[in-house]
Amino acid sequence: MCRFLLLGFTPLIVFYCIPSNADLSLTLNTDEMEKADAMYQQYCSLCHGKDREGYKADHAPSLKSKSMLSTAYPQLLFDSISWGRVNSAMDGYSHEAGGPLTDSDIILLIRWLAQKENVSPVELEQVSIKGDSSKGKALYASNCSSCHGQQGQGVTAPAIADQLFLSSATDSYIKHAIVHGREDTPMQSFKHLLGDEEINDLVAYLRSQASGWKPAPVELAEWPSPDEYVVNSRGDGPAFNLREGRYVPAMEVVKAIEEKKRMIVLDTRPGSAWQRIHIPGAVPMPYYRDKSRIAENLPNDGTWIVAYCACPHAASDSVVDHLRSLGYENTAVIDEGILKWIEMGLPVVAGKDKTDNVKRQSN
Repeated sequence: MCRFLLLGFTPLIVFYCIPSNADLSLTLNTDEMEKADAMYQQYCSLCHGKDREGYKADHAPSLKSKSMLSTAYPQLLFDSISWGRVNSAMDGYSHEAGGPLTDSDIILLIRWLAQKENVSPVELEQVSIKGDSSKGKALYASNCSSCHGQQGQGVTAPAIADQLFLSSATDSYIKHAIVHGREDTPMQSFKHLLGDEEINDLVAYLRSQASGWKPAPVELAEWPSPDEYVVNSRGDGPAFNLREGRYVPAMEVVKAIEEKKRMIVLDTRPGSAWQRIHIPGAVPMPYYRDKSRIAENLPNDGTWIVAYCACPHAASDSVVDHLRSLGYENTAVIDEGILKWIEMGLPVVAGKDKTDNVKRQSN
């Protein structure tokens, strides 16, 4: 099973396949169930909930919906976990994207998700649905934009104009979701609200959003070494004004960087997100890292440690909570998160290859 993926701000097509020898059966043994459950709790539960109920952070949807699991299994689930969603808090977890999971890990995880709900995969027609995208645009504005965003960027529901989603989701998959809705989520069925032709128009409009998008190639870089952790190591510390004793405004962080204040900036998102785009000088410290290693190589000498994520707080809060439990006093979370930071036009950089031997850090 394969998909063409478009990545980056310049056109790049990646031919990505579920390995042909992958076991896609939905009968896992006890050891496999335990391993998959442990992976889910480590990597997914922060946002999707310990029991896959969803909506624990950044409106991450329920992963218990039978209609979603039955139609997304296996390829769309595999792609979604592997590559994530551009411009959202859902980042890629595959090694290829710079994340912690192998293909085998991801396949085990999607099998576990499907087995937990006892779903049977539904084979949808691989056909192109014809409709009037201009009519679909109006229907989208009146029926979908309040949850999915005016540009399909996602608000309280997933981003559906995302290039990676549109590269993997078939027209039939999108139509099935509109017609049947998603149980265990706010996504209702539209089969009694819209006619078949109107739903086809909606699908045509969403499909039209795939053309012209030019997302950037993923260029994996080595993570910073410990002697690079401190930004402006010879400077004085900043004087932050924290909201609720924890949250620092983005503009105060920018000012501190410009004034060459001494600090450490932690990117607590998955490693793939740091590879794609991050605040200059940020050190990747993924929220899912083993707690015994969260403070690894971080000086506890009063240097300010500022963490951020995209949630905008869940991942960074979890890391800062742990640092504070270890006695790190000068810690803070960037209040707006990196997505708002980018929207504000504040400085960011992308990872680049430093050597041919990319250093993968998985926990």
